[in-house]
Amino acid sequence: MATAAQLVAQRLYEAGCRHAFGIPGGEVLTVMEALKAAGLEFVLVKHENSGGFMAEGTFHVTGAPGVLLATVGPGVANAVNVIVNAEQDRVPLIFLTGCVDPAEAQTYNHQVFDHAALIGSVGKASFTLVDGAVDTIIDKAVSIAMDGRPGPVHIDISTAIAGREQPAEALTRRVMPAPVAPASGPDLDFARKLLRNAERPVLIAGVEVLEHDAADTVAAFARDFSIPAITTYKAKGVLPENDPLSLGGWGLSPLGDSHLLPLVKTSDLILLAGYDPIEMRSSWVKAWDVEKTAVIEFSGVPNTHYVHQASLSFIGNVGAGIATLRKGVEPHPVWSNGAPLETRKVLAEAFPTDEAWGPAAICDEVNRLLPDDAIASVDTGAHRILLSSVWRAKKPHTLIQSSALCTMGCALPLAMGAKLADPSRPVVAFTGDAGLEMILGELATLRDLRLPVVTVVFVDASLALIEMKQRASGMDNLGVDFGKTDFAAVACALGGNGVDVDNRSDLASAVSDGLTAGTFTVIAAHIDRTAYDGRI
Repeated sequence: MATAAQLVAQRLYEAGCRHAFGIPGGEVLTVMEALKAAGLEFVLVKHENSGGFMAEGTFHVTGAPGVLLATVGPGVANAVNVIVNAEQDRVPLIFLTGCVDPAEAQTYNHQVFDHAALIGSVGKASFTLVDGAVDTIIDKAVSIAMDGRPGPVHIDISTAIAGREQPAEALTRRVMPAPVAPASGPDLDFARKLLRNAERPVLIAGVEVLEHDAADTVAAFARDFSIPAITTYKAKGVLPENDPLSLGGWGLSPLGDSHLLPLVKTSDLILLAGYDPIEMRSSWVKAWDVEKTAVIEFSGVPNTHYVHQASLSFIGNVGAGIATLRKGVEPHPVWSNGAPLETRKVLAEAFPTDEAWGPAAICDEVNRLLPDDAIASVDTGAHRILLSSVWRAKKPHTLIQSSALCTMGCALPLAMGAKLADPSRPVVAFTGDAGLEMILGELATLRDLRLPVVTVVFVDASLALIEMKQRASGMDNLGVDFGKTDFAAVACALGGNGVDVDNRSDLASAVSDGLTAGTFTVIAAHIDRTAYDGRI
């Protein structure tokens, strides 16, 4: 017979999980032992928020849910931000928490609060493990985390339940739903007619393309029908960005929008492939008029956001939907005025990377050095908007970030999780100096894990994006400046390599050395605090 904790661990291993991240406490020791016995490596972190992002990093590589473990009280509270991030950024995350026994909680309140009330309000679901239904609950948790719109699922496990043997019964395993394609009928016929007659079609691809493993299908569709493709940040690389049809990945750049939205507005057919507008800035709210432009939407979940509307909406598997749409429709010449190629050219001119030194040069130099399957993560800030605009992703899941919640301090732990999941792939994290200062303790985690992750820090001693907004609004400089940290020295003090750079050549050497080093490397890339002016 297996204990409750062992049943939970076994189901997570079956789901493909191989790591769990967190900080132990007395209430979760039994769970930790069960995870280890089942084949999941427990990784000690310095903060639960970082542990959640490391768990997400493993998901981007393996496709399996991330696993975060926290003890009662403050451990749970520390994780709230990353749980919200997982909900908004569609990350399947299993959050295991320890708790005191229900009877004990009636007369004991040290560190005790209602975990389920807190996490259930921001996550996808919350369960409390109970005798006789342990296997059902963990199967539900994994299924719900991966279903529809993926997200975080919480399980509270009391110390008494964790070690208690459960009845020897047949394991509960729900069959995963098969991909659903649009049914034949008037709507599908009309959609094919719209595609057949379109002269200026545009494709906008989002995160669901990755969730439904539909990148190849969507890329082939764009190429076969010569349709220019815009992606969100998360979908970068669905169509390799060296393809002439790729207009890049966008979301938060006013400069990028000024060139992309006019093209979208002149289109006569907008195809939305797994597009979730939660990644986009406000200029994409009602970015088209369905009374004037035909819009066909393929999504795994109904539109409840009302950011945009569609002429036709097909709910199901994005890849199956696109494959069904194209049946019986022959490709034909489109965009006779050459507007998409001109837009691609104008975007390249608006976001040049040929500067001698600066944030774009930093992005360009590292992008040039990395192989196509390397993984880059990027933190939140001005540097992220610029990097996402100029970075050329050749494959999906190779640029990872917090793009819906936009959390600072995520890039390094995301990179760490990705590197743990696949040590053979080069991994580089890009972060601002403020973002790294939030999580400096995780450099010690890097040291302990002996992970050769390269972290490039944009050093300008300012919250550059907010400072730009202050200046643009005529406000005083307030609460955005701070002193310069010697990141190279900090890295060395914590057992890694640290390098200061202020030119392309030194940066290239530092990155190349860091990728083959036996420990982590922090590269402090010094730039002017006004380097982003007019660039994003």
